[in-house]
Amino acid sequence: MLGWNAHAVPEIPGGKDELTIHDTSVGSLVALEPSATGSLYVCGITPYDATHMGHAATYVAFDLLNRYWRDAGRTVNYVQNVTDIDDPLLERANATGVDWQILAKDQTELFRTDMEELNVIPPEQYVGAVESIEWIVPAVEDLLARGLAYRVPGTDGEPDGDVYFDSVAAAGPGWHNGATSRLTDEEMLPLFGERGGDPERPGKKHPLDALLWRVARDGEPEWPGASLGDGRPGWHIECSVIARKFLPETFDVQAGGSDLSFPHHEMSAGHAYALAGKPLAKHFVHAGMVGLDGEKMSKSKGNLVLVSALREDGVEPAAIRTVLLGQHYRSDWFWTEDLLHKAQARLAAWRGAAAYVQADQVPELAQQVRRALSNDLNAPAALAEIDGFAEHSREQANGQPQDGAEQFAALLDALLGIRL
Repeated sequence: MLGWNAHAVPEIPGGKDELTIHDTSVGSLVALEPSATGSLYVCGITPYDATHMGHAATYVAFDLLNRYWRDAGRTVNYVQNVTDIDDPLLERANATGVDWQILAKDQTELFRTDMEELNVIPPEQYVGAVESIEWIVPAVEDLLARGLAYRVPGTDGEPDGDVYFDSVAAAGPGWHNGATSRLTDEEMLPLFGERGGDPERPGKKHPLDALLWRVARDGEPEWPGASLGDGRPGWHIECSVIARKFLPETFDVQAGGSDLSFPHHEMSAGHAYALAGKPLAKHFVHAGMVGLDGEKMSKSKGNLVLVSALREDGVEPAAIRTVLLGQHYRSDWFWTEDLLHKAQARLAAWRGAAAYVQADQVPELAQQVRRALSNDLNAPAALAEIDGFAEHSREQANGQPQDGAEQFAALLDALLGIRL
């Protein structure tokens, strides 16, 4: 599957590999070891409501990580999936009377366009769940053969043979339920049901065991599953298999929204450990949730703020990105018109000051921005540094144009992805 078009990222000298970031699996800031390479997996969309502001906030947040690493001289391998077959997609297709494949294709294309407009660096590998089925089937067969997965008998008219991960049998020194999310069983159980799991499914060995392969049902799409029987994959195995195919066996950072910490990242990590005996990732990093005007943003409430709708209303993508960077990536926050207006004013101030920037002062600003970002990707602090610099440049120039507009614009683009 193709990603989206990339804008050239300016190169500016002086980058350093000094990042500390909050790792959910340890519950604190950790220092990432400097390296010549960086490996990053950010979980992608289920394409039926792309791209709401929660999506945008997550991908812009980890675009900062990508840019920080590149600025520090790392060669980055960034992988993202698209869950283009799953229950929520099929439910939306049935509710709207749209073929699920058309819905997935249209919403994926809209997401690509939104990401390009928001100046998010595209992944090196952009992989759909459907195209990964040929890799998922042998992985699930392997887990079955080694007693780390099992089949569940059908009940209430459901067919026999759905395959589930045996989370107890698969536990070991490198993974167990709660290892990456730091949650107890009591905390995990209600979240599992709320976030796509089925803790009360009859025949399961443990309520937290996750679906690996759903055998074929009438009226549902299906694919050949070899010894598994025809069917389709569960959610978590998709990301585990894609990550292991395109990234090192233990890659640097697994990222996504905080609602993915459990069960999605927990189970993906468990599957990977069961398959390879090694941790899925060194670090698990999560972005906060975005609401609207004081309320949780949800599909059921119909109050999603869509990037495409804002663009259609004439809102500049750079202003949307500036709003997102004005909130710390780990915080939960609410989208408001006031935030948008302030971001538009901020951009206007920077653009007005660009002509008065002295080129020889830009390297020091770059170091200030880098220092802010090196502290858990603190974009709000970085933006505050730019605010002060822009105001000082205008005052210092006393109305006389200077020579640093190009360097100033390159800094904003390279480190923050904001294009003047």
